[in-house]
Amino acid sequence: MKRNLVRSLAASLALLSSADAGCRSKEARTSKSAQANSPANVDESRLLQADQEPGNWMSHGRTYSEQRFSPLRQINDTNVGQLGLAWYMDLDTRRGQEATPIVVDGVMYFSTAWSKVFAANAATGEKLWSYDPKVPPEWAVNACCDVVNRGVAVWRGKVFVGALDGRLIALDAATGKPVWETLTIDPKQRYTITGAPRVVKGKVLIGNGGAEMGVRGYVSAYDAETGKLAWRFYTVPGDPSKPFENPAEEKAAKTWSGQWWKLGGGGTVWDSIVYDPELDLLYIGTGNGTPWNRRERSPQGKDNLFTGSIVALKPDTGEYVWHYQEVPGDAWDYDAAAPMVLADVIIAGAPRKVLFQAPKDGFFYVLDRATGDVISAKPYTTVTWATGIDATSGRPMENVSARYEDGGKSAPLAPGPLGGHSWHSISFSPQTGLVYIPVQEAGFLYKAQEHFAAKNLAFNTAIDFVAGGMPQKSDVKKSILDSIKGHLSAWDPIQQKEIWRVDRSSPVNGGILSTAGNLVFEGTAQGTLEAYRADKGEKLFSAETQSGVVAAPISYTVGTDQYVAVVVGWGGVFPLASGEPALKAGRAQNISRVLAFKLGGNASLPPLPHFTLPELKPPKPTASAATVQRGELLFQNYCSTCHGDVAVSGGVLPDLRYSATLGNSTWSDVVLGGSLQPYGMVSFAKELSKENTEAIRAYVIFRANQSLAESESRHAGH
Repeated sequence: MKRNLVRSLAASLALLSSADAGCRSKEARTSKSAQANSPANVDESRLLQADQEPGNWMSHGRTYSEQRFSPLRQINDTNVGQLGLAWYMDLDTRRGQEATPIVVDGVMYFSTAWSKVFAANAATGEKLWSYDPKVPPEWAVNACCDVVNRGVAVWRGKVFVGALDGRLIALDAATGKPVWETLTIDPKQRYTITGAPRVVKGKVLIGNGGAEMGVRGYVSAYDAETGKLAWRFYTVPGDPSKPFENPAEEKAAKTWSGQWWKLGGGGTVWDSIVYDPELDLLYIGTGNGTPWNRRERSPQGKDNLFTGSIVALKPDTGEYVWHYQEVPGDAWDYDAAAPMVLADVIIAGAPRKVLFQAPKDGFFYVLDRATGDVISAKPYTTVTWATGIDATSGRPMENVSARYEDGGKSAPLAPGPLGGHSWHSISFSPQTGLVYIPVQEAGFLYKAQEHFAAKNLAFNTAIDFVAGGMPQKSDVKKSILDSIKGHLSAWDPIQQKEIWRVDRSSPVNGGILSTAGNLVFEGTAQGTLEAYRADKGEKLFSAETQSGVVAAPISYTVGTDQYVAVVVGWGGVFPLASGEPALKAGRAQNISRVLAFKLGGNASLPPLPHFTLPELKPPKPTASAATVQRGELLFQNYCSTCHGDVAVSGGVLPDLRYSATLGNSTWSDVVLGGSLQPYGMVSFAKELSKENTEAIRAYVIFRANQSLAESESRHAGH
């Protein structure tokens, strides 16, 4: 029944498209009716010619170049004010939503938190089918940055999703039923998958995350028809006493010291994978080393290839071609996994095939994508860890004080681990020649952790998160909070300068879509979808989304109508881990939905449910200062990455300062007994003693009373 419904929808929309062809511009046509008879009937030919089907959004970045530029212009800078909600679809989770939907022949395919997958009528939002991979809730302890998923891929009637627990699953696009699945990881290791797969030449490409936990990064290619592994490329070398997988690993091993392989080394390919069909090269962006603190993973320093790098591979075999390491010997979580964009541009009067990236280290890179040579690199945000990128060597010119791991010193640096920009999609408009970047402005105090020992239930960064925590002295805290913000930047990649910007109160906002209608769309942490004039930056449109937005919008057509759609839902590492900055930035409520807009849309969202802010009613503090101090250390290492820095939740997971368990034995039932494991809160009994658990409770009680006193003082001042 589901198969017939999806096939019927695809076929009828194709007929509608054909009937309208005479009265519509060529750019608004969807796919051919023969293609549409089979759901998600996308192959190499269609992807290579994606610009001939601008009404579809058939791959993660719309085309292989991942420019996230839509040639559609029915919605433009003269009429975007008439945009209205066409439909919405409620989702069944209030965790972070990071997915880019795929739209093929009138059907939308998208993933949600917990790696669930949906198919919907792209014109009405009617659900056609859904699939739940039933990820074990306890696997959430291995996820650094929420139980999110950034999207699916489609190919020849199948929908592919990478599940949080490391499975790659192929679904029948007509029914949502599994066709095959394969486990891409060692289940004994703390891997996750949150990134979107890509399909290139009949192979499904998928990476993984987990560098904060202690894993060895790699990217894998699987046969799209059978799920059989075709090849795998490891991004860091393994145990040098064993044979290397390829010559590149042998070369990389010379850039490490110590026994890095015991904790994996990191370098995970957790997000960006881009294919260039002209050069037949596959580009991957790699993550940070494990731990962040280089001295703990590679005691004698060195560059630690291929962490923090862009690596070019041959897509048929996974063979290494070239690499460019943006941050040699990274010690700051400045990974290179941010979105990459391919473009053909004119530089100094000559045509160049380039790769753009605005990674976490704060520099905007323009690379020759055939060779990996640096054409230019300039800071797109405040950068203090380095003074620039050497034009000859391509290496950063480091600020000597940035190396906090040498001598036990601390280093306040910008950007911090959040990065100047992270995974949130950027967009390049060939029309304006500008790259649109959701920039994050947030520094961090780096300090090496004393007596580091690897854990199985905590981050393994070897960073002192107590030193990096938010100070509670009011004037210092205010100064820090005021400095944490963001902006939407329109960046000229050739001149390497900002053309215009829109300031944001939150560092983290949504990804970007640009269109031929001279428009740039972005969602915000405050719960709006906004549109700006692409060439000048003038604000032209804003709509309430009722939830913070971190995902990127897309645009597509069904029949004669152009739509702009976005998946909304506040989440990710910032609201989970950053504490007060996230609480200040985001919405109090978090309602996950898909929203689709069109000109003249007249649907409306239901009123927000009544919400009453909870009251702090903590038990009186009775623990000694030493116990509270020990509890702070344990909380920052074990609890802060989900429940927020210094025990302040950003609004996605429970704020423990308000917990009723603070005053009774239920606290131990949860932390040690695992009574909430079905909801993702595992037992920590393997690593925390009863005494340590009580110290953490004492610290949270202390923080709750501290926050209560601060609130009462603030209200008394008014």
